[in-house]
Amino acid sequence: MTPNPIDLFGYPALSGLDLCLDHVRPEAETGLSNGIDRLDLTPFRFQQWTGKRLTTSFGWRYDFETGGFDRADPVPGWLLPVRDSAARFAGLPADALEQVLLTRYDPGAGIGWHRDRPVFEHVVGISLGAEATLRFRRRRPAGGFDRHSIDLPARSAYHLSGEARWDWEHSIAPMAATRWSITFRSLRAAVRAG
Repeated sequence: MTPNPIDLFGYPALSGLDLCLDHVRPEAETGLSNGIDRLDLTPFRFQQWTGKRLTTSFGWRYDFETGGFDRADPVPGWLLPVRDSAARFAGLPADALEQVLLTRYDPGAGIGWHRDRPVFEHVVGISLGAEATLRFRRRRPAGGFDRHSIDLPARSAYHLSGEARWDWEHSIAPMAATRWSITFRSLRAAVRAG
């Protein structure tokens, strides 16, 4: 694993954004993407809109149609070593990453501008398959946006915390080739306690 938190591909560092190149060994990448494809993936739904990406969740599930937040099936055993390595990269205990979202982005699929739901705290993503561009934007008080982007090569991992997590929206540009992602999230302390 090669942490690269300072100068991400020539872009100025974004506070709270860390990138790790070669987080997943090449020989493990195919097994992980095949494992995702063996699951019952469904199109992402947001209210009355159906997205092109296919997803499933474990640990916790956020329903974007109803706003509900409920327990889901436990994280499968084959993902536990991946969760352990994601937690080490983020400096968190493995059991803090209580939710995992598995996504397949087929050609043309991306994800629009958003912040992860406020029930979650840390976000640790692992990118498999085609390289993606992770874009960030933050509204300026005088109008317009500050913008930032990084490339997510195959087998890389990123961690969003602090400013990058809470002050910036992020999106994934539509894909030209298939990409899989494994996104782990921790719960905010108030959610866990309540």
